[in-house]
Amino acid sequence: MPGTSFVGRRHELTRARRLLTATRLLTLTGPGGVGKTRLAGRVAEGAVRRIPDGVRLVPLAAVRDGALVPHAVADALGIRDETGRAPLDAVVEHLRGRRLLLVLDNCEHLADACASLVAAVLGATEGVRVLATSRHRLGLTEEQLLPVAPLATPAPGEGLAGAEFPALRLFADRAAAVVPGFAITDHNRAAVARLCHRLDGLPLAIELAAVRMHALGVEQLDERLGDRLGDRFRLLTCGSPAAPPRHQTLRSAVDWSHDLCTPAEQLAWARLSVFTGSFDLGGAAAVCGDSGPLRADVLNAVVGLVEKSVLVREGGGAGDGSGGGTGGGAGSGAGSGVGSEDGARYRMLGLLREYGLEKLESLGAAGDTRRRLCAHFVRVAEEHERSWFGPDQPGALAGLRAEHDNLRAVLDFCLTTPGETPRGLRLIGSLWFYWIARGAWAELRHWWQRLLLRAGRCRPSPELTRAHWAAALIPLVRSRTNAVLLAGAPHPPTLAPHEIPDVRPLADVLSRQPGRVGDDERRLLAFHLLSRVEMAATLTFHGRPERAVPLCVDALAVCETYGEQWVRSYVLGALATARWALGEHEAATESARRCLRLPYVSGEPHAVGGALEILAVVTAARGDTERAAVLRGAAHRIRCDLGHVSHVPSAGQRQADGTATDGPSGEAHRRGYGLSAHEALAYALGEPHAGAGSTGARDTAAGRAARPAPPGADTGLTRRELEVAALIASGLTNRQIAERLVISRRTAEGHAERILAKLGFAARSQVAAWFSGLPR
Repeated sequence: MPGTSFVGRRHELTRARRLLTATRLLTLTGPGGVGKTRLAGRVAEGAVRRIPDGVRLVPLAAVRDGALVPHAVADALGIRDETGRAPLDAVVEHLRGRRLLLVLDNCEHLADACASLVAAVLGATEGVRVLATSRHRLGLTEEQLLPVAPLATPAPGEGLAGAEFPALRLFADRAAAVVPGFAITDHNRAAVARLCHRLDGLPLAIELAAVRMHALGVEQLDERLGDRLGDRFRLLTCGSPAAPPRHQTLRSAVDWSHDLCTPAEQLAWARLSVFTGSFDLGGAAAVCGDSGPLRADVLNAVVGLVEKSVLVREGGGAGDGSGGGTGGGAGSGAGSGVGSEDGARYRMLGLLREYGLEKLESLGAAGDTRRRLCAHFVRVAEEHERSWFGPDQPGALAGLRAEHDNLRAVLDFCLTTPGETPRGLRLIGSLWFYWIARGAWAELRHWWQRLLLRAGRCRPSPELTRAHWAAALIPLVRSRTNAVLLAGAPHPPTLAPHEIPDVRPLADVLSRQPGRVGDDERRLLAFHLLSRVEMAATLTFHGRPERAVPLCVDALAVCETYGEQWVRSYVLGALATARWALGEHEAATESARRCLRLPYVSGEPHAVGGALEILAVVTAARGDTERAAVLRGAAHRIRCDLGHVSHVPSAGQRQADGTATDGPSGEAHRRGYGLSAHEALAYALGEPHAGAGSTGARDTAAGRAARPAPPGADTGLTRRELEVAALIASGLTNRQIAERLVISRRTAEGHAERILAKLGFAARSQVAAWFSGLPR
């Protein structure tokens, strides 16, 4: 949500909150730039503590294909469904039984798809409410509309008590961010009132005007704006004289901002509009770098666009962006700073992006710029793939996650543009690890099937082969062999020696030092090692665990040499299972706990679930049936969240491993099922969480992030500040923290600044180091 102050809208805010208690679907409607997103964010922020399962924001402005709406919602809900069912079905099943507010922002261009999703969700649930923003209604019978009007302005000749008019207050607030100390006085009140009235009270138009205060006085602004509004031939709706007056006003305000840009900034505005999501300076250089006046001046052009509030800066510490009162659009660029330090990203409000795309089309450069964008992300994907098998896997996933909207746009371009299918196949083939590690099976399938369908008439090529190879990885990662074994399924006949596959051909690559392994071989390492995991699980399943252990030990050594964690989690799971099958319970427990202690694993439900299952059966074998039942319940919850159909063991097996559904074990199983993945991880490692009834005495970073420590305790940090510190330690920016906690970005920034002050630190990295070093 935007980080600037919330001005006005008290009546709409009160009414929206009241309506949401009486209806399950509320749609905020109004023209572009009127402030629907900002109002929805404020409503959601107030609701987060009153709704048991919280609030989930689904930004849809960057989604162009209606078929991707369920994927976007599933992504916002954190769903990792692996059943192959339709994503809408996975969303509905996930929401069934929950009490939650779902915020769908910017629905107008996807109205039919949004309406279908909302109808399915409301029809299948009782506790879910939906708050939508759109320029027009979704068209459902149960829909309640709340029109969002422009801010009130004084009519000509009306009394000018500025405090009574939100439009004037908004202008004063945004102007003060550009010119510190600015205030409405008797001297300038009439000019501000005329200016806001000319702008029809549209918040975006007012903010675009206010940012000009760094160069012009209020009277000059009013005069210049009056001249601009006299031009009725450049309208928002393709030059139609019948366009609504407010559209004319907004178009004139945007035209004015464009005219004040330098030629280089104007060209950058047009070219940067191809980004549907945020971007960094590397991306900006890729689409702008050798374009006439931008050849050596991309950074200066970006700086100028930030200062003119065409771009909003995100990330990079204290200057974590600023958003406008209309949903993160025009806000003051003053003081936000622009730099090239890691984490700095930029975004463009949808209305300004539409304007930029119009200019790009008029230049005849749209196709060329989109091809530049496509080539850039193919390079980015291939660079990440080359380094994926290494120590920075969380960073690679985070970096690509920030580009997710842009990746979707590029893949869509490849699907809809003649001659670009091979590049789309190349991209999907390089991004295999991103989709699979995130558990985004359904979306991977969405792109993969469409690209292969278009490639059906193409000749065999390396790109096509790579795409098929990437698809072949899915069964390896989705193997359920361990789950079948641990559920007590009967063992198949033992493999004869001649039936055991020979894995020696891989030994040469796997035994070399990292510096001696080429890029192509390194790309294949994950595939080779996952094949070994599958082979080890198969050997264990067929009664040859003694042959599985060496495979896992060798693979584990390779992972540790490279600092790799993702494959290592699977290797440790297979190793724990094999050692359990051999009766080596202590070794099995240690392997499972090593898996859970990997920093990457706290966000990897596959690994957590598998390790919990192993710990459950080992714990049951030791006679602690209550703890085993908690662990089994937690593992069952994770498997259900992944969409897996649980294998049901016999009644005798359930009694033996502590999963009986009645008596004390049944109650313990239900307690375990109620734990989040982070809480289950902490419980498995012997740490306290009330939901599991544990009496352990230590805490983990994952557990603290989910359930912060009590306030005070040597640091002076409040409960909320400890929660924010946990998220800082996990690498989130202020904007990401705001989205996670459903608070404004400015509030998140305030928490971060107070944490630094209380701890006496100067950098977020120090907070991360301090938090990671807390007693375990």
